[in-house]
Amino acid sequence: MAQKDAGAAASGGRTGKPHAVVVVYPMQGHIVPETHLALRLAARGFAVTVVTTEAVHDQTARALGVDPAGHDAFAGARAAGMDVRCELVSDGLPLGFDRSLHHDEFHGSLLHALPGHVEELLGRVVVDPAATCLVADTFFSWPATLARKLGVPYVSFWTEPALIFNLYYHVHLLTEQGHFGCNEPRKDTITYIPGVPAIEPHELTSYLQETNATSVVHRIIFKAFEQARGADYVLCNTVEELEPSTIAALRAEKPFYAAGPILPAGFARSAVATSMWAESDCSRWLDAQPAGSVLYISFGSYAHVTRQELREIAGGVLASGARFLW
Repeated sequence: MAQKDAGAAASGGRTGKPHAVVVVYPMQGHIVPETHLALRLAARGFAVTVVTTEAVHDQTARALGVDPAGHDAFAGARAAGMDVRCELVSDGLPLGFDRSLHHDEFHGSLLHALPGHVEELLGRVVVDPAATCLVADTFFSWPATLARKLGVPYVSFWTEPALIFNLYYHVHLLTEQGHFGCNEPRKDTITYIPGVPAIEPHELTSYLQETNATSVVHRIIFKAFEQARGADYVLCNTVEELEPSTIAALRAEKPFYAAGPILPAGFARSAVATSMWAESDCSRWLDAQPAGSVLYISFGSYAHVTRQELREIAGGVLASGARFLW
């Protein structure tokens, strides 16, 4: 449930605490680590305001089988002594709009409509700029600009490996060297990205392999990493020992911290629901199957697969006779 008085939420009962405003990117793979980052900050004495979209709140509540109007996602966390609350903003689209099916329209709204709604909310939530920081997903295309307006530090939170951040952060080098952003990109080994000894073009992320870089997602990526260059700090959901050279190279350019893995304490079930889909416990069925016999199928929450393609994939899996979990 959104707080009715955002200003009061930011200041009432929070005197003397540092205040972190955590803006969650409205996609499943981002919601989980960003929610747990908010809880970690609250557990360490921060007053935390979590900003998420009305659509995410609605879908998460319905996945739990509860009324979205009366759902307070962080009630349990507050009962455990943490000072954390949630504020809702519109992403510019109706609640009933199918964001998965209309991928480009959804991302266009995140690019153009969402920033204004977040700015209006933060104008009320940020009561004491000197004690506040803005923590926002790196993929947002506006945080550094908004943080400067509000007079607060911007902490960019990257939910993927540091290597991927590094590639996007140095996309200008890929463009200058002809490995990206042209009709016939080079196919030879890439050896000029700081902290990356060598990487093959086919090992780049899919968006950096495309010759057409004008899609709405490309525009979001380019604007987001322009903003990331203006971040005061970057937190990355990775482990220092897994990516030492990449992290060291990024740290030479700006304060960059490996803060992962950001998971519920002890891998326990989260105190805050983070799934946008109803969860099913399949462990009994899995335990009853022969070892190594189950095919696991997952396209994540972001795959661009048409209904016809899904039907064909499902038909093939059924025809194979394989045991599967989808």
